[in-house]
Amino acid sequence: MGLVYALGAYLSWGLVVPLHFRLLGASSPGLILAQRIVWSSLFALALVLIWRARRPVPWPAPVRPRHALLGLSAGLIAVNWLLYLQAVNGGHLLDASLGYYINPLVSVGLGALVLGERLRPVQVVAVGIAALGVLTAVVMAGTLPWVALALAVSFSLYGLIRKVVGVDPTLGFLAETLLLAPFALAYWILTPEPSPREPGAVLLLALTGVTTALPLIWFAAAAGRLRLATLGLLQYLAPTCLLALSVLAFDERIAPHQVPLFGLIWIALVLYAADSWHAARRGSAK
Repeated sequence: MGLVYALGAYLSWGLVVPLHFRLLGASSPGLILAQRIVWSSLFALALVLIWRARRPVPWPAPVRPRHALLGLSAGLIAVNWLLYLQAVNGGHLLDASLGYYINPLVSVGLGALVLGERLRPVQVVAVGIAALGVLTAVVMAGTLPWVALALAVSFSLYGLIRKVVGVDPTLGFLAETLLLAPFALAYWILTPEPSPREPGAVLLLALTGVTTALPLIWFAAAAGRLRLATLGLLQYLAPTCLLALSVLAFDERIAPHQVPLFGLIWIALVLYAADSWHAARRGSAK
């Protein structure tokens, strides 16, 4: 079942979510984000209440000072969601794809810098190749790939904080969305942009809560059942699907400066994935 959960999560992020948001293109990213947060908090709250009726849901006790970091992780995931919405509805799905290809390598760097995790030589080479790709793109285009880098950095920082906080994934997601909900609800009410009234559009907006929460829950379920190396390799399904959608379905074109960037990122990812796989096999053989 772990593989099924992982495929459900990554294919949702790579195919279902971008297509869902593309159908909401008539609404602004700000309004979609506000409603996404509100509906996600309601959906997560309903899930937790149902689970508590069936069995106790673990919550860290006592609440520790580090749990206050959930406020920061909530802000980071909100920024990440807004950037993603702008990329999808603005015709920049390639930038979103690139951002989530870079994300694992940024996470590796943060683990080394912040948590003191030691990098194996191949991982150092992979991060260096990825950095070279970004530098090459900057030189060729004369500007940084801001959207891709912002997506990668915001999600990597989010993952770092969630690792430090150490809270149950579903409860942590509920806490984050509840923290964001008052601001989202205020924006939803006060924005001069009218909310869609057509039943189909209202339903699509309400379903953002489901397409936001379920993949995260499936991911957490997969993480408890699969080896980390397997989960790490599968994560590249999402940006690969985004890349295919951008080129095949939405007629985006890879710019000249993006060619070496994607190429070097893929080389880095192959090295990183192969090294992780071999390390996991050596560990299991002991």
